[in-house]
Amino acid sequence: MSQPTATPTPPPGDAPPPTGPSRLLASTLVVSSMTLLSRILGLVRDVVLARMFGVSAGTDAFFVAFRIPNFLRRLFAEGAFNQAFVPVLSEYKSGGSPAATRLLINRVAGSLGSILIPVTVLGVVGAPVLISIFAPGFGDDPYKRGLAIEMLRLTFPYLFFIALTAFAGSILNTWGRFAVPAFTPVVLNLCLISAALFVAPLFAEERMAVALAWGVLAAGMLQLMLQLPFLARLGLMPKPAVAFKDPGVKKIMALMAPALFGVSVSQINLLLDTVLASLLETGSVTWLYYSDRLVELPLGIFAIAIGTVILPSLSKTHATSSPAEFSRTLDWGIRLVLLLGLPAALALMVISEPLLAALFLYGDFTLFDVQQASLSLRAYAFGVVAFMLIKILAPGFFARQDTRTPVKIGIIAMVANMVFNLILVWHLRHMGLALATALSAWLNAWLLWRGLRLAGFYQPAPGWWQTILRMLVAGLTMAVAIHFLAAATGIWFDGTAVMRAAWLLLVVASGVLVYGLALMLLGFRPRHLRR
Repeated sequence: MSQPTATPTPPPGDAPPPTGPSRLLASTLVVSSMTLLSRILGLVRDVVLARMFGVSAGTDAFFVAFRIPNFLRRLFAEGAFNQAFVPVLSEYKSGGSPAATRLLINRVAGSLGSILIPVTVLGVVGAPVLISIFAPGFGDDPYKRGLAIEMLRLTFPYLFFIALTAFAGSILNTWGRFAVPAFTPVVLNLCLISAALFVAPLFAEERMAVALAWGVLAAGMLQLMLQLPFLARLGLMPKPAVAFKDPGVKKIMALMAPALFGVSVSQINLLLDTVLASLLETGSVTWLYYSDRLVELPLGIFAIAIGTVILPSLSKTHATSSPAEFSRTLDWGIRLVLLLGLPAALALMVISEPLLAALFLYGDFTLFDVQQASLSLRAYAFGVVAFMLIKILAPGFFARQDTRTPVKIGIIAMVANMVFNLILVWHLRHMGLALATALSAWLNAWLLWRGLRLAGFYQPAPGWWQTILRMLVAGLTMAVAIHFLAAATGIWFDGTAVMRAAWLLLVVASGVLVYGLALMLLGFRPRHLRR
């Protein structure tokens, strides 16, 4: 099929992706709201898991068994595939006929499925090998290793379903339908909560965690089913056809191969943390998991939402040759990330222990677990702003169909993470692994920013230093305020669940209020979020 150039006629239900700042902000709010709901349920899920399962060989085994397909999901599906597919699909949508666009969707669906099926079969059959690779420390504990293998055989097929879900979500995002893909993760949380509460008691006590693996499998199927009616409403329900020689499919594959590293370095780093953590004392994998989950809260609500919204917009401005608009969109995303990410990082550092105690200090999750998890949470928090910036800066390259530059940067950051891991793990244990991830994320973000600047793709708008100074002063003011509020009571460790939750909400609300008032007193206004 030749490259489409005809003026497109929008298919039924078509709507252009947002381009202006007001539309971008509105779409970001939609995605953030759905993501916030998912993250709140995610916290509920983690509270339930901590209370019912505590920190044990079963939780270590489950988190490894879940992290492997989840890592591959972020690497292939929502990572490299999404970043390669959306720009090409936007190009077809902007400059081709509806028939050519639908044909591309059909052929990508068939080609993707033909890869996922054998990979899923290999993952299930080769579960013992995968556990040996990704959790070598489990070899010293046959019981933990056996549990991990059993659970991985249940969780690995999740990759097949969630990759197709990400494919469907990419189409909906390109057509400006952001709410449904953003809502989809809620299903996973509901399934895991249900599995913990209703299915786990049916298992023997030492095998209760296996119920969580069944919950993951069920979630994958339900998440895909949720997307399909909305694709049908747009008239874009795929009719899979394997066609690896199709020009569009070949272009996506060419962009996707190097993007595997460029967009998912942080996930590779987290997986390396799991490998090394499996060699440490029992509980290390779980402590890292819970601290990473809290870091994922601002990352998912803000950075991923902004990155999801701006990728179709950046792809469109590149396809229509609007370099000034491209730079302004990037600048808007970076400012918004810093505005939201800086106070989130400071808050996680300052109230890490009270936050973990309020959420997880129940049942088998002990005060010692809270203290250990708080160490890795502070270390991860140091890299929150960098994690968020990567989600905005990487699309700046992928929207221009440049995957080679992020690959080079990603390899540098990954090697740096390995070096930091080996240096820090011996003295700081699991906290060293988290700190290494944060340091490599800062290196990754800085190199991406520098690459966009040197290539002329991004030109910061005037007033940047003044904006950053305002954010820093306001953020530090907020940090001091919530520190004194959190330290003013011992409720975190001896209060009831309701008392802890109420005081935590008070601390968070006070932090938001102080940060907002400080910004206003320093001269920051909502108009500064415009171009």
